[in-house]
Amino acid sequence: MLLIIIALTGFLSWRAFEDQTLRDRLLLIPYKVRHQNEWHRLFTHAFIHADWSHLMFNLLTLYFIGSYLEAIWIDAFGPEKGNFYFVALYFIGILAATLWTMLRYQDNPAYRSLGASGAVSAVLFAFILWSPTQTLSLMFIPIPIPAYIFGPLYIAYEYFAFKKSNTGIAHEAHLGGAIFGILFVLLIAPEKGMQFVHLFV
Repeated sequence: MLLIIIALTGFLSWRAFEDQTLRDRLLLIPYKVRHQNEWHRLFTHAFIHADWSHLMFNLLTLYFIGSYLEAIWIDAFGPEKGNFYFVALYFIGILAATLWTMLRYQDNPAYRSLGASGAVSAVLFAFILWSPTQTLSLMFIPIPIPAYIFGPLYIAYEYFAFKKSNTGIAHEAHLGGAIFGILFVLLIAPEKGMQFVHLFV
C-alpha cells in the first residue's frame, strides 16, 4: 500500500507541475471547501507538491519511515489489519492535518496549501511512539537522534514556527498530523503510551 501511495503522489505531483489547471483543482482552498462544498480538496492537496524538492523530501521520508512502520504493523497485526491500519493512519492523517487550517482560513479566499507533509508527520509520529528508541537522521543534522528525543524537539520547533507565522509553511498541518499519529497509536496499542513515558521516568 505504501508504494501505491508513493507512486500516485509522484504521478499526480508531476502532472500538476505541468498542468496549472489540474493543480488549481487539487489545491487545499479552505474557502472553497467551506463555501462551495469542494470537499475533495481536503484530500487531493496531499497528492501534489510545490516543486521537486518538496515532493522528494516528503516521499523519501514517507518511504523510509513508512516502510518500517508498515512492516512492523503487518508483523504485529497480520497482513490485512496491518495494511488497514497503515492506510487509515495515512488518509485520516491527511484529514486531521487540515482541521486547524480549515478553522483558521475558511473565510480567506486567497489561502492555498498543498503537499503531503501533514500525513507524513502522522506516519512519523506513529513511528516515534511505536519505536521510540529507534534513531532518526536528518539531511541537515547527520547525527542519529533517538526518536523519543527527536519527537519533542520537532513538536517544539513546529509550535514556535507556527506562532511566528508568515513562514510560507503550513506548520499547523505538521502539528495536526503529529498529534493524530500519536492518538492513532494510542488507539490501536494503548500500552505504547506508558512505554514511551517510562523512557523519561
